[in-house]
Amino acid sequence: MASFERDHEDSNNQPLLRDHAHEQNKHQLSRKVWIESKKLWSIVGPAIFSRVSTYTMNIITQAFAGHLGDVELAAISIANTVIVGFNFGLLLGMASALETLCGQAFGAKRLHMLGIYMQRSWIVLFLFCFLLLPVYIFASPILKWLGQPDDVAEMSGVVAVWLIPLHFSFAFLFPVQRFLQSQLKNQVIAWVSLVGLLINVLTSWLFVYVLDWGVKGAAVALDISWWFLFFGLFGYTIFGGCPLTWSGFSIQAFSGLWEYTKLSVASGVMLCLENWYYRILILLTGHLENATLAVDALSV
Repeated sequence: MASFERDHEDSNNQPLLRDHAHEQNKHQLSRKVWIESKKLWSIVGPAIFSRVSTYTMNIITQAFAGHLGDVELAAISIANTVIVGFNFGLLLGMASALETLCGQAFGAKRLHMLGIYMQRSWIVLFLFCFLLLPVYIFASPILKWLGQPDDVAEMSGVVAVWLIPLHFSFAFLFPVQRFLQSQLKNQVIAWVSLVGLLINVLTSWLFVYVLDWGVKGAAVALDISWWFLFFGLFGYTIFGGCPLTWSGFSIQAFSGLWEYTKLSVASGVMLCLENWYYRILILLTGHLENATLAVDALSV
């Protein structure tokens, strides 16, 4: 009789035990999701902010150019979106090869190789910047050949020449960004990007409104802002921010350049194809009636 009562009591308690275990599992799952989400957002949050900040610099430049006139806005839009954008996609893709190499080296505890890979990327991208330089120098005839209005093409050519310093900043900034990202130092990139954005607003106002440099001033403001991003991140790297992965400049960076170039070019081609579709859209807009206003509207 006592055995029967115990069995009956256990059978009544089993649903309660199952419910309790279910609640515990739910609580543990929620806690794990919260912990993993915090870890994820601590990485991707600063990365998102830094990308938005650098993209906002281009928007600010176009906004200031919009106050100068229709032709000026169209010229900044084409120079920044088509001329710079064409090279931006290629160089960004080439620098993305570092994501694989630095990630592997960091995981294998070959920490000193991260700095060498970054220097190797600087060399390759810097040389490719010279190969791409004619696109800036001959921007006006190229745009006229592609059917853009003469006044917009001429002004875009002037802006493109003044954006050459920006072009060379890509060769150094993109590798150091990936170098730091592979070490989960995204917060440093985010803070430097914020300061760079503020500098871009200040210099754009100073050069366009105060000194009245026109579209040239807007281009120079963009040059200064992007070079500040590089010097800020590089300064953090060499002044103690990465003691294990940066051991100074090394002659090893000049070894294996051909192999790295092949890997970089493959990465560059894959990424630049994704970036070029919008550039092509801007060029096609230049063939519409009243092309200046059409390009202005699309850029806005």
